[in-house]
Amino acid sequence: MILRALAPLLMWAGLAPAHAQSSTATMPAAPPPSCQDPVHRQFDFWIGEWDVFAGPEGTAIVGRNTITAVASGCALREHWVNAAGRDGHSLNGYDRETKAWTQFWIGSDGVILRLQGGLRADGAMSMEGVLPDAKGGSQRQRIVWTPLPDGRVEQRWDTSDDDGASWQTSFLGLYRRRPATAP
Repeated sequence: MILRALAPLLMWAGLAPAHAQSSTATMPAAPPPSCQDPVHRQFDFWIGEWDVFAGPEGTAIVGRNTITAVASGCALREHWVNAAGRDGHSLNGYDRETKAWTQFWIGSDGVILRLQGGLRADGAMSMEGVLPDAKGGSQRQRIVWTPLPDGRVEQRWDTSDDDGASWQTSFLGLYRRRPATAP
């Protein structure tokens, strides 16, 4: 009886027999997985301060976008401001469970878009999701970000009203890095 009452104290002091000690008491806790694995760097080409151009010649500035690494490099945060001053934000990260990239977007119009996808063989990041349409149905969304050799990034946003049988481009933008400002 006395030994049973003293067992917790003996285990705490490390004096209990080995068979009475829990294996977790002697094993250090594993550190949480880091986001340094190369898969977490696949979308880093998008990080930066950008002017975004569109139009037939790609010369009309349509907005500015700031992409920053957050959460110790585990996510990318986007802050978009269009030429009229309306903004939106997204959080992007690689999900180890689903083995896919996920974007959660919310615009100043209240629209929430959830996208999921990954890096294609050509180096472009491609994600897809679904938005409700005005008729009570749904419209598929596909956004592809392609790093270009000169450092720009092309963003193509396509939509489909027939569950992916055909796609229409709703936005084609060219991201150009903003010039550094003097301190």
